[in-house]
Parts: sequence; C-alpha cells; structure tokens
Amino acid sequence: MKNNQRNFIIISKHKRLTRLWQFFFTGWGLVMVAVLVSASFLTKQILWTPISAINMRDIVTNQIKMTNASFVGTDKDGNPFKITAESGHKEYEKPDIIFLEKPFGTVTRKTDGKKITDKISARTAQFNLKTKELNLRGHVRVDSSNGDKMLTEEMVIQL
Repeated sequence: MKNNQRNFIIISKHKRLTRLWQFFFTGWGLVMVAVLVSASFLTKQILWTPISAINMRDIVTNQIKMTNASFVGTDKDGNPFKITAESGHKEYEKPDIIFLEKPFGTVTRKTDGKKITDKISARTAQFNLKTKELNLRGHVRVDSSNGDKMLTEEMVIQL
C-alpha cells in the first residue's frame, strides 16, 4: 500500500510539470511573455528602459519637481503673500532655492497706513526659502490696487 501512495505522489508531480510544460510550449506561455515584454516598452517604465536612454543630468540636477506650486505665508511685517507657479523644481547644488516657471501671485503691503495689494507675474522666478527673497525675471508685471502699474525685466522682492 505504501508503494501505491508513493507512486501516486510521483505521478501527480509529474502531471503538474507536464501541464506547466504544455502551457508554455503550446503558445499561451509565449504569448504571455511577449505581452509582458512589449507592455514594458509601450509604457516606458524605467525598469525596462535601457540605461543609455536615461537622462542622468536631469536626475542629478532636479531633486524635486512640482506642478501648480503654491507658497503662502507672511512677510517680515506680518503681511500675507501668495505665490503660485505653473511648475517649479529644486536642485541639489542649491537646496534653499526653488526655481519657478510662470509665477504669479499677490503681495500685500502697507503704505501710509493703507493696505495695498500687488498682483505680480513674470516668466521665471527664484524663491530663496532662507532669506524669503523672490527674484523675478522676464516681463515682470505689477498691478497695484491703488492703480499703479509697472513693467520691468527684473525685480527682487524681500518678503
């Protein structure tokens, strides 16, 4: 009786191997492997991308990338400000600076006891987190609530 049980176990293991062998070599296994390999190329996942196709300069340079970046706070006098940008990034070499593309925002200030809100926009900006200095460049436009307007190529705002 023990021989029959032993033979049964060996036969059942052999049947499993046979079914696995048939799956892979009847075509379905090959189709599944082809689908997995082709899907990796179509989705362009980094695991399947050749090393030569990876832009290492971009990986090393840009530590953090942001879309619709927004910074809200108060300046040294307690006046609120809000800066929003289409995109932004940080670099390893300059961890305290955020580089912004197409920034716009509002800055509130007090002049002669009156609160004035300035709407500001530019092509690019650099926001220093330590010094809270906003360096705007390229077609900088300022529209104030008191009617003042200004257009310049570069402006530095100390927040």
